[in-house]
Amino acid sequence: MRTPKQFNNITERVIDDLKQVLSFGNSKISIAAASFSIYAYEALKEELEKVDSVNFIFTSPTFYTDKTEKQKREFYIPKLNRERSLFGSDFEIWLRNQLTQRAIARECADWIRRKARFKTNVTHGSMNSFINIKNGDETYTYMPFNEFTTTELGLDRGNNICPMVVGMPGHSSTDMFLKNFAELWKDKAKFQDVTDKVIENIETVYKENAPAFIYFITLYNIFNEFLEDISEDVLPNEATGFKSSVIWNKLYNFQRDAALAIINKLEKYNGCILADSVGLGKTFTALAVIKYYENRNRNVLVLCPKKLNDNWQTFRSNYKNNPVLADRLRYDILFHSDLSRDKGMSNGLDLERVNWGNYDLIVIDESHNFRNGGRFDSDDEYGEDDNYKENRYAKLMNKVIRSGVKTKVLMLSATPVNNRFSDLKNQLQLAYEGKAENINGLLNTGKSIDRIFREAQTAYAKWVKLPYERRTTEKLVDSLSYDFFQLLDAVTIARSRKHIVKYYSTNDIGKFPTRLPPISRRPKLTDLSDAITFSDIAGQLEKLNLSIYTPSLFIFDSVKDNYGIDFKGEGLTIDGREKGIRKLMAINLLKRLESSVNSFRLTLTRIHGFIKDSITAIDKFQKEGYGTIDITEFSEDLDTEDAENDPFIGRKSKINLRDMDYVSWRRDLMADLEVLERLIIKLKDITPQHDAKLQQLVADLKHKFEHPINGSNRKVLIFTAFADTANYLYEQLSGRILDDCGLHTALITGSTEGKCTLPKLRCTFNDILTYFSPQSKDRDVIHPNDTREIDVLIATDCISEGQNLQDCDYLINYDIHWNPVRIIQRFGRIDRIGSKNDVIQLVNYWPDMELDEYIKLKGRVESRMKATVITSTGDDNLLSNDENGDLEYRRNQLKKLQNEVVDIEDMDTGVNIMDLGLNEFRLDLLANLKEHPNMDLTPFGMSAVVSASELVEPGVIYVLKNKNNGVNIDHSNLLHPFYMVYISHTGTVICDHLSPKKLLDKMRYACKDKTVPDMALCKQFNKETRDGKNMRHYSDLLHSAIESIVTVKEEKDIDSLFSVGETTALTYNIKGLDDFELICFLVIK
Repeated sequence: MRTPKQFNNITERVIDDLKQVLSFGNSKISIAAASFSIYAYEALKEELEKVDSVNFIFTSPTFYTDKTEKQKREFYIPKLNRERSLFGSDFEIWLRNQLTQRAIARECADWIRRKARFKTNVTHGSMNSFINIKNGDETYTYMPFNEFTTTELGLDRGNNICPMVVGMPGHSSTDMFLKNFAELWKDKAKFQDVTDKVIENIETVYKENAPAFIYFITLYNIFNEFLEDISEDVLPNEATGFKSSVIWNKLYNFQRDAALAIINKLEKYNGCILADSVGLGKTFTALAVIKYYENRNRNVLVLCPKKLNDNWQTFRSNYKNNPVLADRLRYDILFHSDLSRDKGMSNGLDLERVNWGNYDLIVIDESHNFRNGGRFDSDDEYGEDDNYKENRYAKLMNKVIRSGVKTKVLMLSATPVNNRFSDLKNQLQLAYEGKAENINGLLNTGKSIDRIFREAQTAYAKWVKLPYERRTTEKLVDSLSYDFFQLLDAVTIARSRKHIVKYYSTNDIGKFPTRLPPISRRPKLTDLSDAITFSDIAGQLEKLNLSIYTPSLFIFDSVKDNYGIDFKGEGLTIDGREKGIRKLMAINLLKRLESSVNSFRLTLTRIHGFIKDSITAIDKFQKEGYGTIDITEFSEDLDTEDAENDPFIGRKSKINLRDMDYVSWRRDLMADLEVLERLIIKLKDITPQHDAKLQQLVADLKHKFEHPINGSNRKVLIFTAFADTANYLYEQLSGRILDDCGLHTALITGSTEGKCTLPKLRCTFNDILTYFSPQSKDRDVIHPNDTREIDVLIATDCISEGQNLQDCDYLINYDIHWNPVRIIQRFGRIDRIGSKNDVIQLVNYWPDMELDEYIKLKGRVESRMKATVITSTGDDNLLSNDENGDLEYRRNQLKKLQNEVVDIEDMDTGVNIMDLGLNEFRLDLLANLKEHPNMDLTPFGMSAVVSASELVEPGVIYVLKNKNNGVNIDHSNLLHPFYMVYISHTGTVICDHLSPKKLLDKMRYACKDKTVPDMALCKQFNKETRDGKNMRHYSDLLHSAIESIVTVKEEKDIDSLFSVGETTALTYNIKGLDDFELICFLVIK
């Protein structure tokens, strides 16, 4: 006969006594407890094998399915700890981390099938908890026994303050408990049998898992908080029917991911920058977003550069070649330059009557044109009495975004950042109306948005000063704060071409063509032996003072105020604008010389004419005593980009000669006249026959026509910065190409109607592009019976953005744009996803001088023409503050372009926002939860096996959760408290926990579409681990993975001791395995 006993689970443990009681065998056990753990079973396995039966009641509803309908908002299901505890309490985590859970679960499930039954109390009435063992006529009871876990058995301490359990032999009170238990066991209304559910849950541990399941388990745990935060208000509402639209069904998967993420960000943060790389179809993604909002009856404005008008017009017009005609899009289109105008017509809209404040969504194409920002509050730090005038940026902020209805802002740009983070801030603040308080509360960051950008710029400034070999992207990323990446994740979507190719199925998206190494040409100016050279001409250009462009500098001080007026809406004086024009023209002369002798000669002749006319006007004034100079006619020779961004084009302004020192001005004009006349005479002999560059182009075209690089594709796209050069090439080449080769040529300059050798073709912008690239532009839909094609297209940069001309496979830059990004954007017209061409070729025509010398020459011209910044916008802002740094940057990038075709994300100086966002993973999770809503019931510690590939090498990816705050004190882990480590089978860390985006990308790539287990790999893994009994190898790797997290933290601690601000050293320490629990792991074989 046993006596009553007390157990404190320290010196006297329940498990020791229980083993003794159960050792006799054939016992019948009754248990009423809140939870059951397989580890408690493991601890008593031998004894439980000998028992006759076990009846187990869960004292609270567990594994019980409530039949009431779930909340409509049910993306998130609260974690049910009682059900999770099958696989261990918090204090059994270390057991799970030994990775033997699988073998234990298999044995436990088998034992339950043979010996145990489970029921759950479906009422919310309370029950006493106990274990009762009946052996023959004798009974013995342990109570209270709250949970069947290793803690309650006394194997570990747990967090009970008073872990007392009493053991009692049978007497009237324990007999009453047992009688009560027997009655409840029979009550089917209040107690439901859940044995099969328990077995099913335990089976999930040892059945083979599909890799996709492990990927989604990872996402579910990491982004759980996101699910809690989410509401239907910020998710795309599918009831709008936008997923049945034509545009949605034309999108590739990666574009759909972006469209959904954009809607989410617009709803939550009011703005988003889509910064996908060139050639990834940002326009189509934006059209899907526009369709979503138009379906919700919202007013949409597209604000784009003038040159992209035809593109946007096509998608909303009743045109045969509108690929989304059935969607009946109805957005308004206005131009960036319209923000500088108060009246006049634009795209059929009267600017005086446009209700700028009534747009619910504004889509800004090429939003980098607004990256220089501007002052938009009249009292902003300058005082209210200042003569404040709005530039384009300020008008956009005040008239469109701040006024009227709440306006969401979607910005599209492949290059949102040039070489400073304020570029990004200026664009982003359009979304929060320039008021930081509007967004600070929405961002889950510890600092304000202004402080985040300030610190990021400081970090960047330090990084730029590092020696070249230490100036790596990794170094910059390390020095930027966690908050900065969190901000980028919140409001930007930026995927590179490499990212898309790597992580999306190419069956779905088609492929990018292979880039052949670029061909570099350096033709001389002419084949005439005694003619002037490029360097000679450059030397002569340095002698010019170009005062023809700055008459206002000669106005007498006494009357200057009369001319110091601002052009309305621009905030720039006449002489400020003139200095800018003079600088642009000095640079432009060099650009035009590089473009073509003909273009250069035309400009010299025009300037010569301007000067002669001005001298004549001065001479006439001296005779007659009156006369004025018109200062607006001097800006005709800018390239398309500079001309579009000059806010003064078309504005008249006159200076009375009586008000200026015309004698000094005339002297300067005469000096320039002599230089120009000398140059014009020397260039006279360089006719088209002796234009070496033109003859080189003829040879290259002939070679391409005779030796196509893809089947019989003979298409060539020739880019030049200047309309004069384009016209010259068309005049010289089109007839010869038609006569000698039977191929048709076309010309597009944007400034005038196009030209084409195809008879009876309306030479509109759209028609020319359609006949040049008939497949990508759906020519068969518009002209089904016309099979003629244009094979050579000569164009200016009016088509260097936003056009898909992928039928072509050969692109020639007849002149090298001074902004390297423009060269890549040009190439992006043919270097596009889904191209039918296997390979594509880029040919660059460089000036006939060393690149270093050429860049220095540009620097000399710029420094001689120091001037104010002339516009608030400008894609190619030559007037940068740090001109030497800018020149060095361009030199490095242009050098790179001589040998390889690079992506924009590889061009920049380290400011790269590509591949940092985590949004697509959240969207993956949301989509999966709709099909599998009960992921919260999944136990921790599960695994899958997947085969290695080129992108995912053999090893193990561990997903861990940190149980204290010890590792993220310096805010460097984007996923905290979750940690992912990718470690090879030899123990080398392939990817540490500070690269979560990279790790999730790899996991997504390895797992996402693999929805069934690879049974051959599972068999191999089971054999190697003896069905999970011998997990030593994987347990050791887990230790190494955790050590790597600790090591990285220690290194960061040491770094922090030597940096400004709070040190992270000694703040928290990590003991290792005990600080983490294993969520799941992926074995790559």
